[in-house]
Amino acid sequence: MPAPIVVINPNSTEEVTRGIGAALEGLRFPGGPAIECLTLREGPPGIESQAQSDAVVAPLLALIASRETDAGAFVIACFSDPGLHAARERCRRPVFGIAESAMATALTRGERFGIVSILEASLPRHARAVRAAGLSERFAGDVAIGLGVTSLSSEQETYGRLLAAGETLRDARGADVLILGCAGMARYRARLEAAIGRPVIDPCQAAAALAVGLLAS
Repeated sequence: MPAPIVVINPNSTEEVTRGIGAALEGLRFPGGPAIECLTLREGPPGIESQAQSDAVVAPLLALIASRETDAGAFVIACFSDPGLHAARERCRRPVFGIAESAMATALTRGERFGIVSILEASLPRHARAVRAAGLSERFAGDVAIGLGVTSLSSEQETYGRLLAAGETLRDARGADVLILGCAGMARYRARLEAAIGRPVIDPCQAAAALAVGLLAS
């Protein structure tokens, strides 16, 4: 049995962690690596700024170090990919960031990807990540739904805003694949994909699938 994939939610909202775990259920199979979802207790309720992303790096690295001997791989389950490069520098195990993984996966599903974000303040961070990945020419745009992480559990309002953002990215920006720009959006992926008629990438699923493929090979 491969060593487990440890998925770390860097915010302290347990509901988000449970949603991530549910979204990854399809990647759990007999003989494959276990997938363990953890919550970073020291994190804020939601990571909604660069400052909050930076602030979780130290406790996140400490948690990764505490599990390095028994984990096969790590997934940092925040779309800001906090501490990703520092973790790779320090850790002997593979470390996957969900934004990086989602963009890599989106390239296999379409020509131009769009991101659905939580808040307008998220857009500059995402734009920097796209530029750093060298994917600006494949980037259709980023639309925020105006809800923070802890508000995403409001099913009707959240889904309505996700649908409107997805339609804007598809119809006005030319996106043929969408990326959910927050781990807390996982529960809406399948429903949104069916309504939009375009592939919708959940970033936690994308990162965990890459980790499963690596450990199961």
